[in-house]
Amino acid sequence: MSAASSPFPSTVVTGGTIGSIVIGCKLQVLHGNPPEYRKAEILSIRPTPTPEDATRSEYYVHYSDYNKRLDEWVVPERLNLLGEIEYPKLKKPKTVLAGIGKETGKGSEPGTPSAANGGRVAKNNRKSNLSKAATAGKAGDTASPAPGTPGTPGGATPSVAGNKRKASAMDEGGSQEKDGQVPAIKVNGEDEDEDDDGQGGDETPGQDENGAGEYSKEREIEKLRTSGSMTQDPHEVARVKNLNLIQIGKHEVETWYFSPYPVEYAHLPIIYICEFCLSYFPAVKQLSRHRTKCSLQHPPGNEIYRKDDISFFEIDGRKQKVYCRNLCLLSKLFLDHKALYYDVDPFLFYVMTVRDEDGAHLIGYFSKEKESSEQYNVACILTLPQYQRMGYGRLLIAFSYELSKVEKRLGSPEKPLSDLGLLSYRAFWSEAIVSLLLEQHKTGVELSIDDIASRTAFQPTDVLHTLQTLNALKYYHGQYVIVLSETVIKNAERAMKKSRREIDPRALVWKPIHFTATQLRFL
Repeated sequence: MSAASSPFPSTVVTGGTIGSIVIGCKLQVLHGNPPEYRKAEILSIRPTPTPEDATRSEYYVHYSDYNKRLDEWVVPERLNLLGEIEYPKLKKPKTVLAGIGKETGKGSEPGTPSAANGGRVAKNNRKSNLSKAATAGKAGDTASPAPGTPGTPGGATPSVAGNKRKASAMDEGGSQEKDGQVPAIKVNGEDEDEDDDGQGGDETPGQDENGAGEYSKEREIEKLRTSGSMTQDPHEVARVKNLNLIQIGKHEVETWYFSPYPVEYAHLPIIYICEFCLSYFPAVKQLSRHRTKCSLQHPPGNEIYRKDDISFFEIDGRKQKVYCRNLCLLSKLFLDHKALYYDVDPFLFYVMTVRDEDGAHLIGYFSKEKESSEQYNVACILTLPQYQRMGYGRLLIAFSYELSKVEKRLGSPEKPLSDLGLLSYRAFWSEAIVSLLLEQHKTGVELSIDDIASRTAFQPTDVLHTLQTLNALKYYHGQYVIVLSETVIKNAERAMKKSRREIDPRALVWKPIHFTATQLRFL
Protein backbone atom coordinates (compact mmCIF):
# COMPACT_ATOMS: atom_id res chain seq x y z
CA MET A 1 0.00 0.00 0.00
CA SER A 2 1.44 3.34 -0.99
CA ALA A 3 1.74 6.30 1.32
CA ALA A 4 -0.86 8.13 -0.72
CA SER A 5 -3.51 5.49 -0.04
CA SER A 6 -2.72 5.39 3.68
CA PRO A 7 -4.76 7.56 6.08
CA PHE A 8 -1.46 8.58 7.67
CA PRO A 9 1.14 10.63 5.79
CA SER A 10 3.93 8.25 6.87
CA THR A 11 4.67 5.68 9.56
CA VAL A 12 6.61 8.13 11.74
CA VAL A 13 5.89 11.86 11.77
CA THR A 14 7.00 14.76 13.93
CA GLY A 15 4.12 16.53 15.58
CA GLY A 16 0.42 15.87 15.32
CA THR A 17 -2.99 16.70 16.71
CA ILE A 18 -5.01 14.98 19.39
CA GLY A 19 -7.54 14.00 16.74
CA SER A 20 -4.91 12.05 14.79
CA ILE A 21 -4.07 9.76 17.74
CA VAL A 22 -5.44 6.26 17.16
CA ILE A 23 -5.04 2.87 18.82
CA GLY A 24 -1.57 1.52 18.08
CA CYS A 25 0.18 4.90 18.01
CA LYS A 26 3.50 5.14 19.84
CA LEU A 27 4.59 8.47 21.29
CA GLN A 28 6.12 10.09 24.35
CA VAL A 29 3.87 10.21 27.44
CA LEU A 30 4.51 12.06 30.69
CA HIS A 31 4.98 9.58 33.55
CA GLY A 32 6.56 9.22 36.98
CA ASN A 33 7.53 11.44 39.86
CA PRO A 34 9.40 13.58 38.98
CA PRO A 35 7.55 13.44 35.66
CA GLU A 36 9.48 12.55 32.52
CA TYR A 37 8.56 11.54 29.00
CA ARG A 38 8.60 7.83 28.19
CA LYS A 39 7.72 6.06 24.98
CA ALA A 40 4.32 4.38 25.20
CA GLU A 41 1.79 2.63 22.98
CA ILE A 42 -1.89 3.57 22.87
CA LEU A 43 -3.87 0.41 23.64
CA SER A 44 -7.35 1.85 24.00
CA ILE A 45 -9.30 5.12 23.80
CA ARG A 46 -12.49 5.94 25.68
CA PRO A 47 -14.63 9.09 25.59
CA THR A 48 -14.73 11.18 28.76
CA PRO A 49 -16.80 14.23 27.77
CA THR A 50 -16.83 17.29 30.00
CA PRO A 51 -19.04 20.41 29.93
CA GLU A 52 -16.12 22.31 28.41
CA ASP A 53 -15.19 19.67 25.81
CA ALA A 54 -17.75 17.15 24.59
CA THR A 55 -15.14 15.31 22.47
CA ARG A 56 -12.59 14.80 25.25
CA SER A 57 -11.10 11.30 25.57
CA GLU A 58 -8.71 9.33 27.78
CA TYR A 59 -5.95 7.07 26.49
CA TYR A 60 -4.81 3.74 27.91
CA VAL A 61 -1.06 3.41 27.44
CA HIS A 62 1.61 0.75 27.89
CA TYR A 63 5.10 2.11 28.54
CA SER A 64 7.71 0.44 26.34
CA ASP A 65 10.33 -1.61 28.22
CA TYR A 66 8.40 -1.28 31.48
CA ASN A 67 6.31 -3.71 33.47
CA LYS A 68 2.74 -4.15 32.33
CA ARG A 69 1.40 -3.21 35.76
CA LEU A 70 2.39 0.40 35.05
CA ASP A 71 -0.20 0.62 32.25
CA GLU A 72 -2.69 3.39 32.97
CA TRP A 73 -5.31 5.78 31.62
CA VAL A 74 -3.88 9.22 30.86
CA VAL A 75 -5.43 12.55 29.93
CA PRO A 76 -4.58 14.26 26.61
CA GLU A 77 -2.36 16.83 28.35
CA ARG A 78 0.17 14.08 29.16
CA LEU A 79 0.70 13.18 25.49
CA ASN A 80 3.65 14.83 23.74
CA LEU A 81 2.08 15.91 20.45
CA LEU A 82 5.14 17.93 19.41
CA GLY A 83 7.56 15.00 19.30
CA GLU A 84 7.73 11.92 17.08
CA ILE A 85 4.53 9.93 16.66
CA GLU A 86 4.74 6.41 15.24
CA TYR A 87 1.51 5.33 13.61
CA PRO A 88 0.51 1.67 13.25
CA LYS A 89 1.32 0.08 9.93
CA LEU A 90 -1.67 -0.89 7.85
CA LYS A 91 -1.75 -4.52 6.76
CA LYS A 92 -2.13 -5.25 3.08
CA PRO A 93 -5.37 -7.07 2.24
CA LYS A 94 -4.81 -10.66 1.19
CA THR A 95 -5.60 -11.30 -2.49
CA VAL A 96 -6.95 -14.77 -3.27
CA LEU A 97 -6.43 -15.93 -6.85
CA ALA A 98 -8.72 -18.84 -7.65
CA GLY A 99 -8.27 -21.24 -10.56
CA ILE A 100 -4.57 -20.47 -11.07
CA GLY A 101 -2.10 -23.31 -10.94
CA LYS A 102 -1.77 -26.89 -11.99
CA GLU A 103 -3.72 -29.97 -11.01
CA THR A 104 -2.14 -29.81 -7.56
CA GLY A 105 -4.26 -26.74 -6.83
CA LYS A 106 -1.35 -24.46 -5.92
CA GLY A 107 -3.32 -21.40 -6.84
CA SER A 108 -6.24 -22.24 -4.60
CA GLU A 109 -6.75 -21.55 -0.96
CA PRO A 110 -6.12 -24.58 1.31
CA GLY A 111 -9.22 -26.66 1.46
CA THR A 112 -10.80 -24.96 -1.59
CA PRO A 113 -11.98 -27.48 -4.22
CA SER A 114 -10.57 -27.08 -7.72
CA ALA A 115 -12.79 -26.43 -10.70
CA ALA A 116 -12.43 -30.00 -11.98
CA ASN A 117 -13.90 -31.70 -8.95
CA GLY A 118 -15.62 -28.75 -7.30
CA GLY A 119 -19.13 -30.18 -7.57
CA ARG A 120 -18.29 -33.52 -5.97
CA VAL A 121 -16.18 -32.04 -3.18
CA ALA A 122 -18.79 -29.38 -2.43
CA LYS A 123 -21.46 -32.04 -2.16
CA ASN A 124 -19.33 -34.11 0.20
CA ASN A 125 -18.57 -31.01 2.25
CA ARG A 126 -22.27 -30.26 2.60
CA LYS A 127 -22.90 -33.79 3.87
CA SER A 128 -19.99 -33.51 6.27
CA ASN A 129 -21.21 -30.16 7.57
CA LEU A 130 -24.74 -31.48 8.07
CA SER A 131 -23.33 -34.46 9.94
CA LYS A 132 -21.25 -32.21 12.18
CA ALA A 133 -24.19 -29.91 12.81
CA ALA A 134 -26.39 -32.83 13.81
CA THR A 135 -23.73 -34.13 16.17
CA ALA A 136 -23.24 -30.70 17.71
CA GLY A 137 -26.96 -30.25 18.15
CA LYS A 138 -27.31 -33.59 19.87
CA ALA A 139 -24.47 -32.79 22.23
CA GLY A 140 -25.89 -29.35 22.89
CA ASP A 141 -29.19 -30.80 24.02
CA THR A 142 -27.54 -32.54 26.94
CA ALA A 143 -24.91 -29.97 27.78
CA SER A 144 -25.51 -27.75 30.78
CA PRO A 145 -24.63 -24.08 30.62
CA ALA A 146 -21.40 -22.98 32.25
CA PRO A 147 -22.12 -21.48 35.65
CA GLY A 148 -21.51 -17.87 36.44
CA THR A 149 -20.62 -16.44 39.79
CA PRO A 150 -23.74 -16.42 41.93
CA GLY A 151 -24.17 -14.35 45.03
CA THR A 152 -22.53 -11.25 43.68
CA PRO A 153 -24.28 -8.02 42.74
CA GLY A 154 -24.47 -6.49 39.34
CA GLY A 155 -25.26 -9.66 37.43
CA ALA A 156 -23.41 -12.91 36.99
CA THR A 157 -19.77 -13.06 36.05
CA PRO A 158 -19.29 -14.10 32.43
CA SER A 159 -18.75 -17.84 32.15
CA VAL A 160 -16.48 -19.70 29.81
CA ALA A 161 -17.59 -22.46 27.48
CA GLY A 162 -16.35 -25.86 28.52
CA ASN A 163 -14.66 -27.14 31.61
CA LYS A 164 -11.12 -26.84 30.40
CA ARG A 165 -9.07 -25.68 33.36
CA LYS A 166 -5.73 -24.83 31.87
CA ALA A 167 -4.36 -23.49 28.62
CA SER A 168 -2.94 -26.26 26.48
CA ALA A 169 0.18 -24.32 25.63
CA MET A 170 1.90 -21.65 27.68
CA ASP A 171 4.54 -19.18 26.65
CA GLU A 172 6.81 -17.80 29.35
CA GLY A 173 4.64 -15.26 31.10
CA GLY A 174 1.66 -15.70 28.80
CA SER A 175 -1.17 -18.05 27.91
CA GLN A 176 -2.89 -19.24 24.78
CA GLU A 177 -6.64 -19.56 24.68
CA LYS A 178 -9.38 -20.29 22.21
CA ASP A 179 -10.93 -17.37 20.43
CA GLY A 180 -14.12 -16.07 21.97
CA GLN A 181 -13.36 -17.18 25.52
CA VAL A 182 -13.12 -14.90 28.49
CA PRO A 183 -9.47 -13.87 28.93
CA ALA A 184 -8.08 -16.61 31.10
CA ILE A 185 -6.20 -16.65 34.35
CA LYS A 186 -3.34 -19.07 34.29
CA VAL A 187 -3.25 -21.36 37.29
CA ASN A 188 0.36 -20.97 37.94
CA GLY A 189 2.63 -20.27 40.85
CA GLU A 190 3.46 -16.63 41.22
CA ASP A 191 4.34 -14.69 44.33
CA GLU A 192 5.82 -11.26 44.35
CA ASP A 193 6.75 -11.15 48.01
CA GLU A 194 10.50 -11.64 47.96
CA ASP A 195 12.77 -10.62 50.80
CA ASP A 196 15.41 -7.96 50.30
CA ASP A 197 17.99 -10.18 51.95
CA GLY A 198 17.02 -13.46 50.38
CA GLN A 199 19.69 -16.11 49.97
CA GLY A 200 22.33 -14.81 47.60
CA GLY A 201 22.24 -11.26 48.97
CA ASP A 202 23.82 -8.61 46.80
CA GLU A 203 25.52 -11.16 44.63
CA THR A 204 24.16 -14.48 43.50
CA PRO A 205 26.94 -16.59 41.97
CA GLY A 206 26.37 -17.96 38.49
CA GLN A 207 26.31 -21.52 37.29
CA ASP A 208 29.40 -23.64 37.05
CA GLU A 209 31.79 -23.09 34.18
CA ASN A 210 29.97 -25.61 32.05
CA GLY A 211 26.58 -24.07 32.80
CA ALA A 212 24.38 -22.52 30.18
CA GLY A 213 24.16 -19.11 31.80
CA GLU A 214 25.11 -16.89 34.71
CA TYR A 215 22.83 -15.47 37.37
CA SER A 216 23.09 -12.19 39.23
CA LYS A 217 20.64 -10.20 41.29
CA GLU A 218 21.20 -7.11 39.16
CA ARG A 219 20.35 -9.02 35.98
CA GLU A 220 17.28 -10.55 37.61
CA ILE A 221 15.96 -7.17 38.74
CA GLU A 222 16.56 -5.65 35.31
CA LYS A 223 14.80 -8.60 33.69
CA LEU A 224 11.80 -8.16 35.97
CA ARG A 225 11.64 -4.43 35.27
CA THR A 226 11.69 -4.87 31.52
CA SER A 227 10.07 -8.25 30.90
CA GLY A 228 8.32 -9.61 33.97
CA SER A 229 4.57 -9.80 33.41
CA MET A 230 4.87 -7.82 30.20
CA THR A 231 3.67 -10.45 27.77
CA GLN A 232 0.47 -9.16 26.25
CA ASP A 233 -2.60 -11.34 26.36
CA PRO A 234 -3.69 -12.31 22.84
CA HIS A 235 -7.17 -10.97 23.61
CA GLU A 236 -7.38 -7.24 23.08
CA VAL A 237 -9.83 -6.81 25.96
CA ALA A 238 -7.34 -8.31 28.40
CA ARG A 239 -4.67 -5.81 27.41
CA VAL A 240 -6.66 -3.04 29.06
CA LYS A 241 -6.95 -2.96 32.84
CA ASN A 242 -10.67 -2.69 33.58
CA LEU A 243 -10.47 -1.76 37.29
CA ASN A 244 -8.24 0.92 38.73
CA LEU A 245 -8.85 0.77 42.47
CA ILE A 246 -10.41 -1.61 44.97
CA GLN A 247 -11.17 -1.21 48.65
CA ILE A 248 -10.86 -4.36 50.71
CA GLY A 249 -11.14 -3.90 54.44
CA LYS A 250 -9.19 -0.83 55.54
CA HIS A 251 -7.00 -0.82 52.46
CA GLU A 252 -7.38 0.91 49.12
CA VAL A 253 -5.31 -1.00 46.60
CA GLU A 254 -4.36 -0.08 43.04
CA THR A 255 -4.94 -2.98 40.68
CA TRP A 256 -2.30 -4.25 38.27
CA TYR A 257 -4.00 -6.31 35.58
CA PHE A 258 -7.28 -7.15 33.88
CA SER A 259 -9.75 -9.38 35.72
CA PRO A 260 -13.07 -10.58 34.22
CA TYR A 261 -15.37 -8.84 36.67
CA PRO A 262 -18.84 -7.98 35.26
CA VAL A 263 -18.73 -5.37 32.54
CA GLU A 264 -20.93 -3.07 34.65
CA TYR A 265 -17.94 -2.55 36.97
CA ALA A 266 -15.45 -1.84 34.20
CA HIS A 267 -15.07 1.92 34.48
CA LEU A 268 -16.04 2.62 38.07
CA PRO A 269 -13.43 4.68 39.93
CA ILE A 270 -13.41 2.11 42.77
CA ILE A 271 -15.17 -1.12 43.69
CA TYR A 272 -15.72 -2.33 47.23
CA ILE A 273 -14.93 -5.90 48.27
CA CYS A 274 -16.08 -7.61 51.45
CA GLU A 275 -12.86 -8.85 53.01
CA PHE A 276 -14.53 -11.93 54.49
CA CYS A 277 -16.75 -13.34 51.72
CA LEU A 278 -15.05 -11.43 48.84
CA SER A 279 -18.34 -10.30 47.27
CA TYR A 280 -17.96 -7.08 45.29
CA PHE A 281 -20.10 -3.94 45.16
CA PRO A 282 -20.14 -0.71 43.14
CA ALA A 283 -20.91 1.59 46.10
CA VAL A 284 -19.83 1.81 49.72
CA LYS A 285 -23.46 2.00 50.86
CA GLN A 286 -24.17 -1.38 49.29
CA LEU A 287 -21.12 -2.84 51.02
CA SER A 288 -22.27 -1.43 54.37
CA ARG A 289 -25.71 -2.94 53.90
CA HIS A 290 -24.11 -6.26 52.96
CA ARG A 291 -21.90 -6.25 56.08
CA THR A 292 -25.01 -6.06 58.28
CA LYS A 293 -26.15 -9.35 56.75
CA CYS A 294 -22.83 -11.13 56.14
CA SER A 295 -22.02 -13.28 59.16
CA LEU A 296 -18.56 -14.41 58.03
CA GLN A 297 -15.57 -13.28 60.07
CA HIS A 298 -13.10 -15.72 58.55
CA PRO A 299 -12.78 -17.74 55.32
CA PRO A 300 -15.48 -20.44 54.99
CA GLY A 301 -13.27 -23.46 55.60
CA ASN A 302 -11.53 -25.58 58.21
CA GLU A 303 -8.86 -23.85 60.29
CA ILE A 304 -5.89 -26.22 60.14
CA TYR A 305 -3.15 -23.98 61.55
CA ARG A 306 -2.99 -21.29 64.24
CA LYS A 307 0.14 -19.71 65.67
CA ASP A 308 0.11 -16.28 67.27
CA ASP A 309 -2.12 -14.16 65.01
CA ILE A 310 -1.59 -16.24 61.83
CA SER A 311 -4.13 -18.85 60.71
CA PHE A 312 -4.52 -21.07 57.66
CA PHE A 313 -7.88 -22.28 56.39
CA GLU A 314 -8.42 -25.20 54.02
CA ILE A 315 -11.27 -24.65 51.54
CA ASP A 316 -12.65 -27.19 49.06
CA GLY A 317 -13.42 -25.52 45.74
CA ARG A 318 -16.30 -27.91 45.18
CA LYS A 319 -18.01 -27.03 48.46
CA GLN A 320 -17.36 -23.28 48.48
CA LYS A 321 -17.64 -22.36 44.80
CA VAL A 322 -18.78 -18.77 45.24
CA TYR A 323 -15.98 -17.86 47.65
CA CYS A 324 -13.31 -19.58 45.57
CA ARG A 325 -14.48 -17.96 42.35
CA ASN A 326 -14.47 -14.56 44.01
CA LEU A 327 -10.98 -15.32 45.31
CA CYS A 328 -9.82 -16.14 41.77
CA LEU A 329 -11.32 -12.91 40.43
CA LEU A 330 -9.55 -10.93 43.15
CA SER A 331 -6.20 -12.63 42.57
CA LYS A 332 -6.42 -12.07 38.81
CA LEU A 333 -6.15 -8.33 39.50
CA PHE A 334 -2.56 -8.97 40.65
CA LEU A 335 -1.55 -12.04 38.63
CA ASP A 336 -1.20 -11.57 34.91
CA HIS A 337 -0.61 -15.24 34.13
CA LYS A 338 -3.46 -17.04 35.80
CA ALA A 339 -6.04 -19.19 33.97
CA LEU A 340 -9.57 -18.86 35.31
CA TYR A 341 -12.38 -20.89 33.81
CA TYR A 342 -14.64 -20.68 36.86
CA ASP A 343 -13.90 -24.36 37.39
CA VAL A 344 -12.69 -24.42 40.98
CA ASP A 345 -13.92 -27.95 41.78
CA PRO A 346 -10.54 -29.67 41.19
CA PHE A 347 -8.69 -27.42 43.64
CA LEU A 348 -8.10 -27.01 47.35
CA PHE A 349 -7.44 -23.47 48.54
CA TYR A 350 -5.25 -22.68 51.54
CA VAL A 351 -5.97 -19.15 52.75
CA MET A 352 -3.65 -17.35 55.17
CA THR A 353 -5.17 -14.75 57.50
CA VAL A 354 -4.11 -12.42 60.28
CA ARG A 355 -6.48 -12.13 63.24
CA ASP A 356 -7.57 -9.13 65.27
CA GLU A 357 -10.68 -8.16 67.22
CA ASP A 358 -12.67 -7.71 63.99
CA GLY A 359 -11.95 -11.14 62.53
CA ALA A 360 -9.49 -13.02 60.31
CA HIS A 361 -8.28 -10.78 57.48
CA LEU A 362 -7.09 -12.24 54.17
CA ILE A 363 -3.34 -11.94 53.57
CA GLY A 364 -2.78 -14.36 50.72
CA TYR A 365 -3.41 -17.89 49.57
CA PHE A 366 -2.20 -20.75 47.46
CA SER A 367 -4.17 -23.41 45.64
CA LYS A 368 -3.28 -26.98 44.76
CA GLU A 369 -4.90 -29.67 42.66
CA LYS A 370 -6.69 -32.43 44.52
CA GLU A 371 -4.91 -34.95 42.32
CA SER A 372 -1.73 -33.90 40.52
CA SER A 373 0.05 -36.42 38.32
CA GLU A 374 3.18 -34.23 38.37
CA GLN A 375 3.21 -34.02 42.20
CA TYR A 376 2.72 -30.26 42.22
CA ASN A 377 2.02 -28.90 45.69
CA VAL A 378 1.10 -25.38 44.49
CA ALA A 379 -0.95 -24.35 41.47
CA CYS A 380 -1.26 -20.62 42.19
CA ILE A 381 0.14 -18.46 44.97
CA LEU A 382 -0.42 -14.81 45.87
CA THR A 383 0.23 -12.35 48.66
CA LEU A 384 -2.05 -9.31 48.43
CA PRO A 385 -0.08 -6.12 47.64
CA GLN A 386 -0.85 -4.44 50.97
CA TYR A 387 0.89 -7.33 52.78
CA GLN A 388 3.89 -7.76 50.48
CA ARG A 389 7.48 -7.18 51.57
CA MET A 390 6.58 -8.43 55.06
CA GLY A 391 7.73 -12.05 54.72
CA TYR A 392 4.24 -13.48 54.21
CA GLY A 393 5.11 -14.89 50.78
CA ARG A 394 7.90 -16.92 52.31
CA LEU A 395 5.46 -18.14 54.95
CA LEU A 396 3.01 -19.32 52.27
CA ILE A 397 5.74 -21.26 50.46
CA ALA A 398 6.96 -22.81 53.72
CA PHE A 399 3.43 -23.90 54.61
CA SER A 400 2.96 -25.61 51.24
CA TYR A 401 6.07 -27.71 51.86
CA GLU A 402 4.97 -28.45 55.42
CA LEU A 403 1.83 -30.03 53.96
CA SER A 404 4.01 -32.05 51.57
CA LYS A 405 6.02 -33.37 54.51
CA VAL A 406 2.84 -34.54 56.23
CA GLU A 407 1.78 -36.22 52.97
CA LYS A 408 5.26 -37.79 52.78
CA ARG A 409 5.65 -36.54 49.24
CA LEU A 410 8.13 -34.37 47.41
CA GLY A 411 6.46 -31.21 46.15
CA SER A 412 7.10 -28.49 43.62
CA PRO A 413 5.19 -25.45 42.32
CA GLU A 414 3.41 -25.82 39.01
CA LYS A 415 5.62 -24.99 36.05
CA PRO A 416 6.42 -22.76 34.32
CA LEU A 417 6.96 -20.20 37.06
CA SER A 418 6.75 -16.52 36.29
CA ASP A 419 9.91 -14.46 36.74
CA LEU A 420 8.74 -13.06 40.07
CA GLY A 421 7.57 -16.47 41.24
CA LEU A 422 10.90 -18.01 40.32
CA LEU A 423 12.76 -15.36 42.31
CA SER A 424 10.63 -15.97 45.39
CA TYR A 425 10.96 -19.73 45.22
CA ARG A 426 14.66 -19.58 44.42
CA ALA A 427 15.26 -17.42 47.49
CA PHE A 428 13.30 -19.88 49.67
CA TRP A 429 15.01 -22.95 48.21
CA SER A 430 18.45 -21.38 48.57
CA GLU A 431 17.92 -20.41 52.20
CA ALA A 432 16.54 -23.82 53.18
CA ILE A 433 19.22 -25.82 51.35
CA VAL A 434 22.17 -23.74 52.54
CA SER A 435 20.89 -23.82 56.14
CA LEU A 436 20.60 -27.61 55.97
CA LEU A 437 24.09 -28.00 54.47
CA LEU A 438 25.67 -25.76 57.12
CA GLU A 439 23.88 -27.64 59.89
CA GLN A 440 24.99 -31.03 58.58
CA HIS A 441 28.55 -29.79 58.00
CA LYS A 442 28.93 -29.27 61.74
CA THR A 443 28.12 -32.95 62.33
CA GLY A 444 30.37 -34.16 59.52
CA VAL A 445 27.47 -35.77 57.63
CA GLU A 446 27.62 -35.60 53.84
CA LEU A 447 24.38 -35.16 51.93
CA SER A 448 23.48 -36.07 48.38
CA ILE A 449 20.87 -34.30 46.26
CA ASP A 450 18.36 -37.03 47.08
CA ASP A 451 19.12 -36.65 50.80
CA ILE A 452 18.46 -32.91 50.60
CA ALA A 453 15.22 -33.55 48.72
CA SER A 454 13.92 -36.04 51.28
CA ARG A 455 14.66 -33.72 54.22
CA THR A 456 13.18 -30.58 52.68
CA ALA A 457 10.34 -32.15 50.59
CA PHE A 458 11.78 -30.35 47.53
CA GLN A 459 11.82 -32.11 44.18
CA PRO A 460 15.39 -33.21 43.23
CA THR A 461 15.16 -31.09 40.08
CA ASP A 462 14.49 -28.00 42.21
CA VAL A 463 17.42 -28.86 44.47
CA LEU A 464 19.68 -29.28 41.45
CA HIS A 465 18.47 -26.02 39.93
CA THR A 466 19.14 -24.15 43.19
CA LEU A 467 22.65 -25.59 43.57
CA GLN A 468 23.45 -24.60 40.00
CA THR A 469 22.15 -21.10 40.69
CA LEU A 470 24.43 -20.87 43.73
CA ASN A 471 27.34 -22.24 41.67
CA ALA A 472 27.71 -24.88 44.37
CA LEU A 473 28.29 -27.94 42.14
CA LYS A 474 31.97 -28.61 41.45
CA TYR A 475 33.65 -31.50 39.63
CA TYR A 476 36.27 -33.03 41.90
CA HIS A 477 38.17 -36.33 41.49
CA GLY A 478 35.75 -37.76 38.97
CA GLN A 479 32.51 -36.79 40.72
CA TYR A 480 30.38 -33.77 41.50
CA VAL A 481 30.54 -32.36 45.02
CA ILE A 482 28.63 -29.55 46.74
CA VAL A 483 30.85 -26.60 47.70
CA LEU A 484 29.46 -23.36 49.16
CA SER A 485 31.34 -20.14 48.50
CA GLU A 486 32.20 -17.65 51.24
CA THR A 487 29.69 -15.18 49.81
CA VAL A 488 26.86 -17.70 50.01
CA ILE A 489 27.78 -18.66 53.58
CA LYS A 490 27.96 -15.03 54.75
CA ASN A 491 24.61 -14.22 53.19
CA ALA A 492 23.07 -17.28 54.82
CA GLU A 493 24.42 -16.35 58.24
CA ARG A 494 23.12 -12.81 57.83
CA ALA A 495 19.66 -14.14 56.88
CA MET A 496 19.60 -16.45 59.92
CA LYS A 497 20.09 -13.49 62.25
CA LYS A 498 16.97 -11.75 60.98
CA SER A 499 13.81 -12.11 63.03
CA ARG A 500 11.25 -13.86 60.84
CA ARG A 501 7.98 -15.65 61.20
CA GLU A 502 8.34 -19.40 60.86
CA ILE A 503 5.85 -22.22 60.35
CA ASP A 504 5.60 -24.34 63.50
CA PRO A 505 4.79 -27.96 62.52
CA ARG A 506 3.31 -28.54 66.00
CA ALA A 507 0.59 -25.96 65.31
CA LEU A 508 -0.58 -27.81 62.19
CA VAL A 509 -3.67 -29.95 62.80
CA TRP A 510 -4.27 -31.64 59.46
CA LYS A 511 -4.54 -34.98 57.76
CA PRO A 512 -4.23 -35.40 54.00
CA ILE A 513 -7.58 -35.71 52.25
CA HIS A 514 -7.95 -38.79 50.06
CA PHE A 515 -10.52 -38.39 47.32
CA THR A 516 -12.34 -41.28 45.69
CA ALA A 517 -12.62 -41.66 41.93
CA THR A 518 -16.22 -40.45 42.13
CA GLN A 519 -15.18 -37.30 44.01
CA LEU A 520 -12.56 -36.57 41.37
CA ARG A 521 -15.12 -36.49 38.55
CA PHE A 522 -15.41 -32.77 37.95
CA LEU A 523 -18.32 -32.64 35.52
